[in-house]
Amino acid sequence: MDMLNIALPKGRLGEKVYSMFEKAGFECPSIKENNRKLIFENKELKLRYFWVKPSDVAIYVEHGAADIGVAGKDILLEYEPDVYELLDLKIGKCKMAVAGKKDFSYENQKTVKVATKFKNIAKKYYSGIGKDIDIIHLNGSIEIAPILGLSDVIVDIVETGTTLKENNLTVLEDIIPISARFIANKANFKFKGEQIEKIVNSLKEQVEAAND
Repeated sequence: MDMLNIALPKGRLGEKVYSMFEKAGFECPSIKENNRKLIFENKELKLRYFWVKPSDVAIYVEHGAADIGVAGKDILLEYEPDVYELLDLKIGKCKMAVAGKKDFSYENQKTVKVATKFKNIAKKYYSGIGKDIDIIHLNGSIEIAPILGLSDVIVDIVETGTTLKENNLTVLEDIIPISARFIANKANFKFKGEQIEKIVNSLKEQVEAAND
């Protein structure tokens, strides 16, 4: 049987996800060693884990370099990769929202200037409520765009809302809840489905137990 390739998002979320895999019996002890390696194998269990940038997990899975992986729902909505979404892990919870100055109003706004790195999510949301928008693509420190008059509002991920508050901004509308999703490559699922289903079922039990 071939190795099962698993793409994990680097950082806190990935560590949480790995501990779920470990609990499910799919461990790879070398992943816990303090080094800069990115690929870890458990030859006995035929598992190969690798760390990648969270926004790249879906690319590795879609193109088959990874059989399975864990990606945020925000990435799946924004880039619409051709993958199977098999399970909501109910971790890494946050929301996609529209935020801006407290006194912002759509009235008298013919075209709304929206700063975001999630342009497809923003487009879909605003076309759904019948508003014309002008998208300004930014990659970071997005909160300062409305303060400096670059945009009217921002569309971004909100976890606690602290950064918004500290910059005198507020959530104006919630778009969609976001959490980590277990995804699989469509072609590889045909050949490794049994192994993947085993992992899904075990993770599902953990998700249900944690959310009872």
